[in-house]
Amino acid sequence: MSDENLQPVFQIQRVYLKDMSLEQPNSPAVFLEQEAPAIEVSLDVGATPLAEGIYESTVTITVTAKIKDKVAFLVEGKQAGIFEARNIPAEQLDPLLGIGCPNIVYPYLRANIADVITRAGFPPVHLAEINFEVFYQQRLQALTEAADAAPAASESAH
Repeated sequence: MSDENLQPVFQIQRVYLKDMSLEQPNSPAVFLEQEAPAIEVSLDVGATPLAEGIYESTVTITVTAKIKDKVAFLVEGKQAGIFEARNIPAEQLDPLLGIGCPNIVYPYLRANIADVITRAGFPPVHLAEINFEVFYQQRLQALTEAADAAPAASESAH
Protein backbone atom coordinates (compact mmCIF):
# COMPACT_ATOMS: atom_id res chain seq x y z
CA MET A 1 0.00 0.00 0.00
CA SER A 2 1.46 3.36 -0.94
CA ASP A 3 1.59 6.42 1.31
CA GLU A 4 -0.70 8.17 -1.18
CA ASN A 5 -3.64 5.99 -0.05
CA LEU A 6 -3.21 7.17 3.56
CA GLN A 7 -3.40 10.88 2.81
CA PRO A 8 -6.32 12.58 4.57
CA VAL A 9 -9.18 13.29 2.16
CA PHE A 10 -11.96 15.81 2.74
CA GLN A 11 -14.28 16.73 -0.13
CA ILE A 12 -17.76 18.13 -0.56
CA GLN A 13 -19.84 15.71 -2.61
CA ARG A 14 -23.06 17.74 -2.58
CA VAL A 15 -24.89 20.47 -0.66
CA TYR A 16 -28.69 20.39 -0.78
CA LEU A 17 -31.85 21.67 0.88
CA LYS A 18 -33.26 18.66 2.74
CA ASP A 19 -36.39 20.20 4.27
CA MET A 20 -38.11 23.59 4.40
CA SER A 21 -41.43 24.46 5.96
CA LEU A 22 -43.32 27.70 6.43
CA GLU A 23 -46.34 28.31 8.63
CA GLN A 24 -48.32 31.54 8.83
CA PRO A 25 -51.14 30.64 11.22
CA ASN A 26 -52.39 34.21 11.68
CA SER A 27 -52.24 35.54 8.12
CA PRO A 28 -53.61 37.77 6.74
CA ALA A 29 -54.51 39.55 10.03
CA VAL A 30 -50.87 39.60 11.15
CA PHE A 31 -49.98 41.80 8.14
CA LEU A 32 -52.15 44.57 9.61
CA GLU A 33 -50.10 44.70 12.84
CA GLN A 34 -47.85 47.74 13.17
CA GLU A 35 -45.55 46.25 15.79
CA ALA A 36 -42.27 44.62 14.74
CA PRO A 37 -42.17 40.90 15.44
CA ALA A 38 -39.98 39.35 18.12
CA ILE A 39 -37.71 36.77 16.51
CA GLU A 40 -36.58 33.51 18.14
CA VAL A 41 -34.01 31.26 16.48
CA SER A 42 -33.10 27.71 17.41
CA LEU A 43 -30.25 25.69 15.94
CA ASP A 44 -29.30 22.04 15.70
CA VAL A 45 -26.59 20.17 13.84
CA GLY A 46 -26.18 16.50 13.07
CA ALA A 47 -23.94 14.07 11.24
CA THR A 48 -24.78 10.62 9.96
CA PRO A 49 -22.45 8.08 8.34
CA LEU A 50 -23.80 7.04 4.93
CA ALA A 51 -21.05 4.68 3.79
CA GLU A 52 -17.38 4.07 4.53
CA GLY A 53 -15.81 7.55 4.66
CA ILE A 54 -19.02 9.29 3.50
CA TYR A 55 -21.09 11.42 5.89
CA GLU A 56 -24.19 13.57 5.76
CA SER A 57 -23.95 16.74 7.82
CA THR A 58 -27.13 18.71 8.59
CA VAL A 59 -27.87 22.12 10.03
CA THR A 60 -31.45 22.79 11.14
CA ILE A 61 -32.69 26.29 11.96
CA THR A 62 -36.13 27.22 13.23
CA VAL A 63 -37.12 30.89 13.08
CA THR A 64 -40.27 31.90 14.95
CA ALA A 65 -41.62 35.45 14.67
CA LYS A 66 -44.28 36.58 17.15
CA ILE A 67 -46.22 39.82 17.34
CA LYS A 68 -47.63 40.14 20.84
CA ASP A 69 -48.73 36.56 21.57
CA LYS A 70 -49.51 35.59 17.96
CA VAL A 71 -47.17 33.69 15.68
CA ALA A 72 -46.57 35.74 12.53
CA PHE A 73 -44.55 32.99 10.90
CA LEU A 74 -42.53 29.91 11.68
CA VAL A 75 -39.87 28.74 9.24
CA GLU A 76 -37.89 25.56 9.70
CA GLY A 77 -35.12 24.67 7.30
CA LYS A 78 -32.70 21.78 7.15
CA GLN A 79 -29.71 22.12 4.87
CA ALA A 80 -27.48 19.11 4.33
CA GLY A 81 -24.23 18.21 2.74
CA ILE A 82 -22.61 14.95 1.76
CA PHE A 83 -18.92 14.92 2.59
CA GLU A 84 -16.14 12.47 1.94
CA ALA A 85 -13.80 12.22 4.93
CA ARG A 86 -11.19 9.48 4.73
CA ASN A 87 -7.96 8.78 6.63
CA ILE A 88 -8.79 11.43 9.19
CA PRO A 89 -7.75 10.61 12.77
CA ALA A 90 -10.73 9.72 14.97
CA GLU A 91 -10.10 12.64 17.34
CA GLN A 92 -10.29 15.04 14.37
CA LEU A 93 -13.29 13.49 12.61
CA ASP A 94 -15.93 14.47 15.20
CA PRO A 95 -14.90 18.17 15.24
CA LEU A 96 -14.73 18.13 11.44
CA LEU A 97 -18.32 16.83 11.25
CA GLY A 98 -19.51 19.07 14.10
CA ILE A 99 -17.73 22.31 13.15
CA GLY A 100 -16.21 22.20 9.65
CA CYS A 101 -19.15 20.70 7.77
CA PRO A 102 -21.79 22.95 9.40
CA ASN A 103 -19.63 25.98 8.51
CA ILE A 104 -19.86 24.93 4.85
CA VAL A 105 -23.60 24.11 4.90
CA TYR A 106 -24.88 27.05 7.00
CA PRO A 107 -24.52 29.91 4.46
CA TYR A 108 -26.79 28.02 2.04
CA LEU A 109 -29.41 27.52 4.76
CA ARG A 110 -29.15 31.15 5.82
CA ALA A 111 -29.89 32.32 2.26
CA ASN A 112 -32.76 29.84 1.83
CA ILE A 113 -34.43 30.93 5.07
CA ALA A 114 -34.13 34.64 4.20
CA ASP A 115 -35.64 33.86 0.78
CA VAL A 116 -38.62 31.93 2.19
CA ILE A 117 -39.39 34.66 4.74
CA THR A 118 -39.28 37.33 2.02
CA ARG A 119 -41.50 35.22 -0.28
CA ALA A 120 -43.95 34.85 2.63
CA GLY A 121 -44.46 38.63 2.54
CA PHE A 122 -42.34 39.60 5.52
CA PRO A 123 -39.18 41.71 5.70
CA PRO A 124 -36.15 39.42 5.39
CA VAL A 125 -34.58 38.03 8.52
CA HIS A 126 -30.81 37.90 8.14
CA LEU A 127 -29.49 35.29 10.52
CA ALA A 128 -26.23 36.08 12.28
CA GLU A 129 -23.03 34.19 11.69
CA ILE A 130 -22.75 31.20 13.96
CA ASN A 131 -19.55 30.13 15.67
CA PHE A 132 -19.96 26.39 15.27
CA GLU A 133 -16.83 25.77 17.32
CA VAL A 134 -18.45 27.39 20.37
CA PHE A 135 -21.73 25.55 19.65
CA TYR A 136 -19.80 22.25 19.38
CA GLN A 137 -17.97 22.88 22.68
CA GLN A 138 -21.27 23.75 24.43
CA ARG A 139 -22.84 20.51 23.17
CA LEU A 140 -19.84 18.48 24.36
CA GLN A 141 -20.02 20.14 27.77
CA ALA A 142 -23.79 19.47 28.01
CA LEU A 143 -23.25 15.80 27.08
CA THR A 144 -20.45 15.49 29.66
CA GLU A 145 -22.60 17.09 32.36
CA ALA A 146 -25.54 14.83 31.47
CA ALA A 147 -23.29 11.76 31.62
CA ASP A 148 -21.85 12.86 34.98
CA ALA A 149 -25.37 13.48 36.36
CA ALA A 150 -26.80 10.14 35.14
CA PRO A 151 -24.90 7.85 37.55
CA ALA A 152 -25.75 10.13 40.47
CA ALA A 153 -29.43 10.10 39.53
CA SER A 154 -29.54 6.30 39.27
CA GLU A 155 -27.72 5.92 42.61
CA SER A 156 -30.19 8.18 44.41
CA ALA A 157 -33.08 6.15 42.97
CA HIS A 158 -31.96 3.08 44.96
